[in-house]
Amino acid sequence: MFFVSGCINGADETSEEEQTEEMPEEESAKEMNLVDTAIAAGNFTTLVEAVQEAELVDTLSGEGPFTIFAPTNEAFAELPEGMLEDLLADKEKLRAVLTYHVIAGEYMASDLLDLDSVVSIQGEALTIETTAGVQVNNAKVLAPDVKASNGVIHVIDKVLLPPSMEEAEQLDLVDTAIAAGSFDILIEAIQTAGLEETLRGDGPFTIFAPNDAAFEALPEGELKRLLNNPEELASILTYHVSSGKLMAEEVLDLESIKTLQGDSLSVNSTESRVGDAKIISTDIEASNGVIHVIDKVLLLPE
Repeated sequence: MFFVSGCINGADETSEEEQTEEMPEEESAKEMNLVDTAIAAGNFTTLVEAVQEAELVDTLSGEGPFTIFAPTNEAFAELPEGMLEDLLADKEKLRAVLTYHVIAGEYMASDLLDLDSVVSIQGEALTIETTAGVQVNNAKVLAPDVKASNGVIHVIDKVLLPPSMEEAEQLDLVDTAIAAGSFDILIEAIQTAGLEETLRGDGPFTIFAPNDAAFEALPEGELKRLLNNPEELASILTYHVSSGKLMAEEVLDLESIKTLQGDSLSVNSTESRVGDAKIISTDIEASNGVIHVIDKVLLLPE
């Protein structure tokens, strides 16, 4: 719960490797409580600030014992733009996020190896995975067993969001595509065709999304021509979208999929294809649907 990054608007300049080396020596850390240990470490300034804003200092300085999965400054810096600021401005939500990183009792890394999950003091469960090191939910433990007088800290590389909040915070299809960073041309096309509002709507929708490389593979001049013809472009784009949220397993169980454009896309489950495009990445979930990445722009049937 101690997301510390001396600067709220950016990551600490030291690498995570360097940061984990800066944890207090075990003997001196035993004399300090969890909050003081995090402060002394120097790579949890964001976490410490968040703990202070959430008025959790007294709790985490108390007898405990507690086990804290502590995100580094770099972990906080990787949150979506604006999320940290929003959390710091909403004490109730901030407390929920921070207490989701804390469990009652002192659990050393060796204790976690025998567990599949633990319940946080926030009330929701954290999954424990130990096949390759120790992972908590989707966060990797960078430095385990940092002892304090009232518990132990395990340093992690991501900020954990409670499942209930993660659902609420999930991006819509358009923002999910923007965040992915490989759909710049698709986003431009959606905006040019006047489809952005539709694809931000309730849906749900399934999008077979050509990446930038797929658009760049169109014949020379074709992309420019389409961007200058919004109506035709809208028809092509809606040929890549179907109503409903179809995960990859469901898609590959079908022979064809009806699109918003009106025509159907054939499905080849053996080759993982829709139309003549290969599905290269699947099940990118958004709040209003799912994206499957394809390697070609699908052209309308003649």
